[in-house]
Amino acid sequence: MKQDQQQIQFKRHPKNPLFSPLSNKLTNQEWQAKAAFNPSLIKETADSYHMLYRAVSLEKEHAGQWMNLSSIAYAESRNGLDFEHSRQLIVPEYDWEKFGCEDPRVTFINGQYYIFYTALADYPHSADGIRVAVAISDDLRTIKEKHLVTHFNAKAMALFPEKINGQYVAVLTPNTDQPPSMIAVARFDELEDIWSPGYWEKWYQCVGRHQINLERIDSDQIEVGAVPIKTKDGWLLIYAHIQNYPTENKRIFGIEAALVDLADPRTIIARTKGPLLTPAADYEGDGMVPNVIFPSSALIENDKLRLYYGAADTHCAAADISLAELIKDMKANPFKETYHLVKYRRNPILSPRSENFWEANSVFNPAAVHVGDKYYLVYRAQSPDNTSTLGLAESDDGFNFKRYHEPIYVPRKAFEQKAEPGRLSGCEDPRITRMGDEFLMFYTAYDGINPPRVALSSIAVSDFVNHNWQWSEPIVISSPEIDNKNSCLFPEKVRGRYVILHRMAGKEIAIDYLDDLSQLQNEGVWLEKEQSISPITEHWDGLKIGIAGPPLLVDQGWLLLYHGVSDIDHHYRVGFMLLDRDEPGKVLYRSPYPILRPTEPFERIGDVDNVVFPCGAVIVDGTLFVYYGGADKVVCVATADLSELLAQIK
Repeated sequence: MKQDQQQIQFKRHPKNPLFSPLSNKLTNQEWQAKAAFNPSLIKETADSYHMLYRAVSLEKEHAGQWMNLSSIAYAESRNGLDFEHSRQLIVPEYDWEKFGCEDPRVTFINGQYYIFYTALADYPHSADGIRVAVAISDDLRTIKEKHLVTHFNAKAMALFPEKINGQYVAVLTPNTDQPPSMIAVARFDELEDIWSPGYWEKWYQCVGRHQINLERIDSDQIEVGAVPIKTKDGWLLIYAHIQNYPTENKRIFGIEAALVDLADPRTIIARTKGPLLTPAADYEGDGMVPNVIFPSSALIENDKLRLYYGAADTHCAAADISLAELIKDMKANPFKETYHLVKYRRNPILSPRSENFWEANSVFNPAAVHVGDKYYLVYRAQSPDNTSTLGLAESDDGFNFKRYHEPIYVPRKAFEQKAEPGRLSGCEDPRITRMGDEFLMFYTAYDGINPPRVALSSIAVSDFVNHNWQWSEPIVISSPEIDNKNSCLFPEKVRGRYVILHRMAGKEIAIDYLDDLSQLQNEGVWLEKEQSISPITEHWDGLKIGIAGPPLLVDQGWLLLYHGVSDIDHHYRVGFMLLDRDEPGKVLYRSPYPILRPTEPFERIGDVDNVVFPCGAVIVDGTLFVYYGGADKVVCVATADLSELLAQIK
């Protein structure tokens, strides 16, 4: 997501960088001569500001390692811009912080300062050794207590400055170094619960329940920025949003904001459309880590919100914005949180069966139809010798399926039979459309050597439901010279013509129109590409896209689920489009973020990792059932209330 030029932006302070190792005041202090950044401020009075920040030493030997050591330092100011009297406050003492103390966030509550920071237990640093700790001080001169807070990987924790519904509340970022990360809420009856191992063990077991759903896409990284600020409209949460996180040279560091509910901070009231600030100034591009800005504190100064942030992991900087205009902008943004299909809690619903050779390796990518009161899946099955056939599963409720011991469709023609032993081949990824009393099945035919092609076979609906497998002779309908797959037929004619979707040459959805399907039986008449829908570069579907199953007719037009492969991390995800009813090549809406993504172990690890791949969906009594392959290994299902899904179209 690129920066929205219509959105209000932070204005950098002309005194930037406010605090830097380049200053003469710091260069003679070895413990902070490399970097001084990520400040956290408390305004005590109109002319008294306390700043804690991360200080990084020159390279030195520490605990048997040659490294730049981080500690947490203190400085003071009369105006929040000019700082002096810097000194170290928190230094490594215990094993769990032996290799550094980073990125403080300080809250004053109950007469004490609670300073949360990142504690580094090992070097080189690993996810297991990167955790949250807290230091407690009465006066910001001495530390009276220190505690390790989380036993799991986490960073960026901040305590709300007052109780909420009688409890102490914090926000933190679990899994920062085992992405995808999230921003989550923790509640405590007593402050001592903050460092209770028992509390965190229970909390982490159901971490998803505590999430503030600020994520747009799981290839981005989000982290808590500043201690939340109370406004009449809600708690203002400033946070870091890093686009394209898995690809280091494509990362875009941004600073965003959200308003969350005063009583339940998990509830988003409003949020920014995109980044309020991205790296642009020289001091943000030049430093220990170039082109990084990271929010770490915020204060209200008169009618302005003043942001404090780290620049290039080297300097402290500030920027201002009108608080009223920011909140107005946020409220005008209709988007609050990403919409996701609800995955069935007992997924996968189908797995390989070792007793049946034809489906012993994997079962995945099912077509789906609903006839009478039954749900039918025609799924791709792969044997240990890499031959794909199609199996059948039936259900009365859409979740619990009965399977059969033999495939219902096998390779019959040379174009889908194995040309060489061991190669992938067969009948792959079916999509089934009902036209009158007939099912038309489009699938990928592959012999293991020549380009995969679109094949078509049909069967009477009555034969299908009675297991009378009288499939028509298959024909190939795409060129033998070009890779083509992911094809289906619209379930009714559009303006008197048949409409076929496919993917020619592997990148975009192609659209063809036919007066009569019998045209495809003519030798040398192949699918072409009269129209197309393309990937969106540097987006979740930026590398290639393809249909899921046949489009579904809804009041607003044609609902088309589709898979997209990211040009950032190459994961398969699923979104949806709304196509014009009379002009299917016209896209009325396209989901900006995926509605289904690989999150579960059986979606992330399999024959092809990080894949969710639907080939069919049905609507039954207002519920959308989406059937998909997980990691090219198993079959899963996810659902949506159709009205809720369509309500995302704005």
